[in-house]
Amino acid sequence: MNMGKSTYYVSNFIDELFVNGVEDIVISPGSRSTPLAMTVAEHPHLKEWIHFDERSAAFFALGIAKTKRKPVVLVCTSGTAVANYFPAVVEAYYSRVPLILLTSDRPHELRDNGAPQSIDQIKIFGDYTKFFHEMALPDGASNMIDYARRQASRACYLASQSNPGVVQFNFPFRDPLIPDLSLENLWGERSTPYLGNVNGRETVSFDEMELLVDQLKGDKKGLVVCGELTDEEDATAILELADELNVPVLADVLSNLRQHESTNDNIISTYDAVLKDEEIASQLNADFIIRFGAMPVSKAYFKWLQSQSNIKHYVVEQSSGYREPTNVPTMMIYSDVETFATQLIGYKHEISINEQWTQTWMQLDKQSRLILENTEEESELTEGHVALALSRSLPSNHSVFVGNSMPIRDMDTFFLTEKKQVKVFANRGANGIDGVISSALGAAVAGEKVTLLIGDLSFLHDYTSLFIARKYKLNIRVIVNNNDGGGIFSFLPQHEEKEHFEPLFGTPFDPQLKLLVEAVQGNYRKVDSMEELEKLISEDVTGTEIIEVQTDREANLEWHRSKWQNVKGSVEKHLKGSSS
Repeated sequence: MNMGKSTYYVSNFIDELFVNGVEDIVISPGSRSTPLAMTVAEHPHLKEWIHFDERSAAFFALGIAKTKRKPVVLVCTSGTAVANYFPAVVEAYYSRVPLILLTSDRPHELRDNGAPQSIDQIKIFGDYTKFFHEMALPDGASNMIDYARRQASRACYLASQSNPGVVQFNFPFRDPLIPDLSLENLWGERSTPYLGNVNGRETVSFDEMELLVDQLKGDKKGLVVCGELTDEEDATAILELADELNVPVLADVLSNLRQHESTNDNIISTYDAVLKDEEIASQLNADFIIRFGAMPVSKAYFKWLQSQSNIKHYVVEQSSGYREPTNVPTMMIYSDVETFATQLIGYKHEISINEQWTQTWMQLDKQSRLILENTEEESELTEGHVALALSRSLPSNHSVFVGNSMPIRDMDTFFLTEKKQVKVFANRGANGIDGVISSALGAAVAGEKVTLLIGDLSFLHDYTSLFIARKYKLNIRVIVNNNDGGGIFSFLPQHEEKEHFEPLFGTPFDPQLKLLVEAVQGNYRKVDSMEELEKLISEDVTGTEIIEVQTDREANLEWHRSKWQNVKGSVEKHLKGSSS
């Protein structure tokens, strides 16, 4: 016994996803999701990916969607399977990544009465989804097939429009659950989306632009700041803006301005190291800042901005939203990034940036870079060395996925400007250490040549995702900084609480990485020299490669402090010379 003609309801929903541009569907196995899973697997043009762990599966889908910049669909069974999507849903919400959740559910008569594998799935993700809809029970009537197509088309549009995000469509299914895949014309006959839509770009009007430029006239010390950017067009426009206005650009590692074929001397990659000393930072007061993208990683920049009491602060947002945590008085500019940057270039003769101001930032960047790059007489590898090796040795047209905590901070400090095309990705929406390997594998699926930089705790947290790599023979290089615990806490005040630090914050688990990698048939290497590490990084990625770099937390802390102290000395010397 099967679903009979009610199968058309499901098959037309699935086909409409394809018609609307969906390519990838990630399925976690279960019984209640049988109608969706079997129909997806039968579709001639959709690519299904199977993973048993819903939490990892959701981060995997997020990685695909982040790099392809189009919705990816997730399918799971009822019960706690749905709840396991929650961490990735939160990340997608804050990172603005389009996901479509098709959560299977028990029919209404089996809810809230002790039936197995039944929980309340209605709006389970709360405000972290852009939209929730409870689908009707499958029905083969023509009007219900139209309804199914309309809802699928709506799912794709809502996930992608404005600030992208997550939508959930909850599917109740009664037995029998087996779809009839032998039905004629199973996929219907549509070749265009059921719901058409025309999207424009948000722009600043001529009058508003004139008012904005009037506010900037006479301000000589301007800065452009770039957090995470996701569009190549945006990056290119901002690089042109930097060149045309001759304005310093403090470029976060996720801005993808640092290692771009059009990068230039205006792109400042060492600003975090420069601004770490408060006395130095106080000598670099700006008149105005225009920020594109999310808030940068740098804590030093965050604190410096909070100290700028009289600054004119502008944040350009793609659409409605508010990403400004410093509490500095701010003008929000809701505009397409590329369009606004191009508009601003049109006023380049009215915005006069002081040449000395720009040259000062360029010189500080150059001097700081010399110190950060200097590895002579440094025989022991630290976590900073790993980020520096990636900066130097990654070939062009490569991507780096970066874990949170110390890896992203080291990349922000040591991944420096160079004229080549290297993209950097990270899950910085909620800044969690969960699901990072899964997301990096998603980036590999999307066609990126991926090297992942991650800590040992993050590696353990998402270890099961390596079964995805093995099952689908994905190419990925994973560099694991193994400091036997949470290295970032060594840089925080908790480090001084000696009685409790190691068990509560250091959290050593002594991971045997070689054995773990061998268990999933990966290729394991352990390196202990900069030369060997740079050689491996420069080579093509083949299969699942795990490179272990064993570091010492205390030695790593002292090495970082020494670098920052040397940067401070160099910057102080330059600023004193400039003012004398």
